[in-house]
Amino acid sequence: MDLVARLRAAGCVFAEEEAELLRDADESQVARRVAGEPLEHVLGWAAFRGRRFVVAPGVFVPRHRSELLVDLAVARAFPGAVVVDLCCGTGALGAAVAGAVSSGDSKASPPASSDSSATPSIELHAVDADPAAVACARRNVPGAVYEGDLDAPLPPSLRGRVDVLLASPPYVPTAEIARMPPEAREHEPLGTLDGGPDGLALARRIAALAPGWLAPGGALLVECATHQGPDLAAAVRDYGLAATVHGDDDATTVEGRWPTH
Repeated sequence: MDLVARLRAAGCVFAEEEAELLRDADESQVARRVAGEPLEHVLGWAAFRGRRFVVAPGVFVPRHRSELLVDLAVARAFPGAVVVDLCCGTGALGAAVAGAVSSGDSKASPPASSDSSATPSIELHAVDADPAAVACARRNVPGAVYEGDLDAPLPPSLRGRVDVLLASPPYVPTAEIARMPPEAREHEPLGTLDGGPDGLALARRIAALAPGWLAPGGALLVECATHQGPDLAAAVRDYGLAATVHGDDDATTVEGRWPTH
């Protein structure tokens, strides 16, 4: 049986594309994919916004739906901005923001007092609680990577200085985990999927901590499921931020803005 047929028989929807990527793989790698392991874990990298990011077995694979979150962060960042990526996983989201800003894709204007010519990219800080994810992030992120619970390991010197705080936390309700594709629930850590009873347990914690870190006019951006947008926006408002729900065909991001004064 040729590789495409093996992959198709294993239930791979994009068998032809995967076969091309696995063309030079050895039999053990092909067997891992046929057995249901995520393609990204087999290859050792994940494609996100046109770049490849290191990803290891057991680490959450960045999803293309997070591109909305990144686009919003890029639009609000500027050269020299302080950006924090919580629940960073591989670090792909924060790294993509840094790459876009450094290449001039950012649409945001720096504060009048800043010297953008002296700071060609953002000051990026990324955090994850999982040691395996942190190891990947340290290979992907052009900035500081910390291991710990949400904002706990961040330097206190960042308080009141963060221009963009972005996060793609787990937001699948606990009761729905069993209905997820086996590729996710069997090969990615439960902690990267399970968002608690309504899926917003970590997102609410992030909304609560954000005001202590944001600079005047700073933005909090948190990814969630479409139906969770109104509830997360309400939580963001509860902590003093002006909330906006952004969405496209694939994803939803709730934005919270800290007043400029």
